[in-house]
This record gives sequence, structure tokens and C-alpha cells, in this order.
Amino acid sequence: MWMKAVGSLLVTFSCGALGAWKAGQWKEHRKMLEQLRKMILLLKGEILYAHSPLEEALEQAGRKSEGVLASFFIQVASRIQDREGEVFFELWKEEIQNHKRNFLFTEKECAELKAFGEHLGYLDLDMQERTIALYLEQLDLSIDYYRSHEQEQTKLFTSLGVMGGLFLSIILC
Repeated sequence: MWMKAVGSLLVTFSCGALGAWKAGQWKEHRKMLEQLRKMILLLKGEILYAHSPLEEALEQAGRKSEGVLASFFIQVASRIQDREGEVFFELWKEEIQNHKRNFLFTEKECAELKAFGEHLGYLDLDMQERTIALYLEQLDLSIDYYRSHEQEQTKLFTSLGVMGGLFLSIILC
């Protein structure tokens, strides 16, 4: 009898931990979007105010940050340096595909990031500024959504995890 009780407790705890992990993923997703916003602002500063070429601007933005996104920016910069006739947008898309598994972004967010790269680099300074401003607006909307729903999603995921564990315990016993 005590084996069933211990097993039920373990199942409930494991499912609750799974729910807490999923809630943590929600928070990490928001933090990654915020980091991307910061890096885009750094990129904007390098392009508009320092008048750096795109390769140098990406590298500087990557070096001033850390994590997966920083390595993504640095990798794109090194690919630009090594390119031989490749279009920037193709490099950008390939690097997004290569880093996609490390990003916590949705498909829509990855598509927006790809679209951002499509208009970056070959336009004049004014158009690049507008492109960056538009993408920053999109990021702000996403960040606001994740911030406003964070508390309710955390409660939801945690509660569903524990309730699912209790349900499984009842079914198994």
C-alpha cells in the first residue's frame, strides 16, 4: 500500500515539476525576446550613429551581449566576412536555421526575424532606420504580450502539471 502512495506522490511531483519547467520556458522566452530587442538597439546604434558597415555592426552588437543571440550575431558577421558572392539575406536565413533549435522563438517570431534580415544591409540609412524601428515595434508587442500573460501562464502550467499528476495517480491506483 505504501508503494502506491510513494508512486502517486512521485507521479504528482514529477508532473508538477514538468508544469513548473513549462512556466519557466515562458519566462525564458520573454527574456530572450528582451535580449534580442537590446541587441537590435545596439545594432541600430552601430549602423546609424557609428556608421559601421553591417558586418562590423553585427559583430559589435554580438560582442556587447552574451548567449545564443550573441553567438548568432557574431556568426552572421563572420559569414559576411567569409562570403563569396552570397547574398546577405541567404546568410541570415541559413544562420537562423542553424541556431533555430537554440532559440526559444515561435515560428512566427522566426519568420519576423528572417523578414528583418531581408531588408537589412542593402537599403540606404533612412530605410534601415525604418526597418529597425518597425522590427522593434513588433518585438515590443511580443514582449508586452509575454509580460502581461506571464503570471497567469505560470499559474496555469503549474496547476495543470499538478492536476495532471493527481489525475494520473488516481487512474493508476
